Amino acid sequence: MSEQWPVVTEGLEVNESGQGVVIFDAATDRVHHLNNTAALVLELCDGHRGIEEIATMIGVAFGLAEPPIIESRQCLERLRHEGLVY
Repeated sequence: MSEQWPVVTEGLEVNESGQGVVIFDAATDRVHHLNNTAALVLELCDGHRGIEEIATMIGVAFGLAEPPIIESRQCLERLRHEGLVY
């Protein structure tokens, strides 16, 4: 993952569920379940936004007083670890 501009890994099959999204990664034959917050973080990883902008957008989406920068960074690191973003 580029620390500056995270991008969703190509080839993922993303399906919405009532509690977020279910992602199938055919390259690893793994299924991932993301809650609504993690799903939004993933959606914002388009290669044109950095961590601060992603955190700001998450804060606005959930009506937070401050952008959740630490939590957003932790979420991105987990998504990177699972191979969903780079």
